[in-house]
Amino acid sequence: MTESNQQVAIATLAGGCFWCLEAVYERMQGVQSVVSGYMGGTWPDPTYTDVCTGQSGHAEVVRITFDPRVIDFAGLLRVFFTIHDPTTLNRQGNDHGTQYRSAIFYHDTQQLEVARQVMAEVQTQLPRPIVTELTPAATFYPAEPEHQHYFAQHPAQSYCQYVVAPKVAKFEQHFPQWIQPRA
Repeated sequence: MTESNQQVAIATLAGGCFWCLEAVYERMQGVQSVVSGYMGGTWPDPTYTDVCTGQSGHAEVVRITFDPRVIDFAGLLRVFFTIHDPTTLNRQGNDHGTQYRSAIFYHDTQQLEVARQVMAEVQTQLPRPIVTELTPAATFYPAEPEHQHYFAQHPAQSYCQYVVAPKVAKFEQHFPQWIQPRA
């Protein structure tokens, strides 16, 4: 069954702090849920503290459940490459360390091929090489409850104001057609 015939699909992306990606994708049409968590490391059941040390090898990720009839994987990736800098190794702004790396954790060969195509397309628009990792999806560990829906719960917090909000605004500016209508 191809992605376009499925009712639901999963994407797992790392692009710096998971609060930023979560805030954007929660506003996107076709996205059914976004869960912040960890993937790509060696420690079982990592905590936020473990991941922040850089010792566990995990990246901060979001697991996106989406309806590919509304938004396809390529669309998710175009947003991903717009809202973070895929040319900085293990860094997004002031956040640095392997836990903040840019990565696409693909769930099947179709996602891998789409990721390669979108990366090639995006690379033509960037002055530096993309360093985003393409890695098979591994065990996903949900982050602690206090990290879920963080921007929605803490919009006045300084990190949210200065880091997360500009990424949300960038999404809204570049992709108004994909903004989820507010209830």
